[in-house]
Amino acid sequence: MPAPEELHPSLWLASQLAQAATRCVDTGYAALSAQLPGGGWPAGQLIELLLQQTGMGEIRLLHPALASLQRPVVFLQPPQVPQTLGLSELGLPPSQLIWIRSKGADSLWAAEQILRSGCCGALLLWQAQIRGENLRRLHLAAQSGDTLFCLMRPLAAEREASPAPLRLSLRTAAGGIDIGFVKRRGPRRDAPLFLPLLPSLLQRHAPLDRPASTPAPARSIQPALVG
Repeated sequence: MPAPEELHPSLWLASQLAQAATRCVDTGYAALSAQLPGGGWPAGQLIELLLQQTGMGEIRLLHPALASLQRPVVFLQPPQVPQTLGLSELGLPPSQLIWIRSKGADSLWAAEQILRSGCCGALLLWQAQIRGENLRRLHLAAQSGDTLFCLMRPLAAEREASPAPLRLSLRTAAGGIDIGFVKRRGPRRDAPLFLPLLPSLLQRHAPLDRPASTPAPARSIQPALVG
C-alpha cells in the first residue's frame, strides 16, 4: 500500500509530521525544526505565535530565519519601538527593516497589502484582538505569495479557533522559552519544547539606541508597494 503522501501531498499519517505544501524557512534551531512539518517555518501561510507577554523572546526566536531571508522585514504595529542596535546584533540591519505604526483596521489593511504585493521577505504583525473573518482574510492573503508571516497574539487566544496551520504558544522559562504545539499538521505533542535563547541584546542595548526609523503610517505604504 503506498504511503499517504504518495497519493497526495496533503495526506499524512496521524503519527507523522505532514510534508510541507510550501517553501519552509529554517528556524535556526535544530530541535524546533525537527518538530515542524517541512522542517521549518512555512512561508505563504499564517503562523500564530501566542505570547505569554510581548517582548519575551519572540524576536530572538525568529531572528535566524529573518536574517537568512536577506529581504525586507516588516514590523507592523509592534508593542515597543524597534531598537536598531539590538536588531543589528541579531543580523537584522536597519536597511532591511520597515516599521509601520497603524491604528485599528488600518493594520489589517496594511498586512493584506504587504502579503499580496510579495514585496517583503517577512511580515511580523502584533494584534491583541482579531476576529475570525480577519484571520481568514490574512491567511488567504498569505497564500497568494511566499512571505514568512507571523501573527503575534496573546496567550489567551489559544482557546480560539483559527485557520492557521501552525500555532505555537510561547511561555517564559529560565534561560529561554517553553514552546507549546497548539496546532500543527502532525501528531499531538503535549509536552512543551524548551528552547534556550541567548541573553536579550535588544533589552541590553535599548536604553542607548534610537528607533529604526520614523514609522510609516499604514495608509501611506500602498504607493511604495505598487510603485
